[in-house]
Amino acid sequence: MTLFELIEDRHNNSSIIVTSQFRVQGWYDIIGEKTIADTILDWLIHQSHRLELKVESMHKKRGINRAEN
Repeated sequence: MTLFELIEDRHNNSSIIVTSQFRVQGWYDIIGEKTIADTILDWLIHQSHRLELKVESMHKKRGINRAEN
């Protein structure tokens, strides 16, 4: 099942919790297809409660280089 199908199935029928390291605007690049991204974001954002955390990355705080892992 794709992300689109999962969200479509749950839209207006049940709850869904989504976490992401990307800002909403960045989803367009990740999803690729603008129309699909618009639909997914509309379903997720309409009637949602959003929490945006603005904290420094733990990788930066600990000096962890992702290329080394």
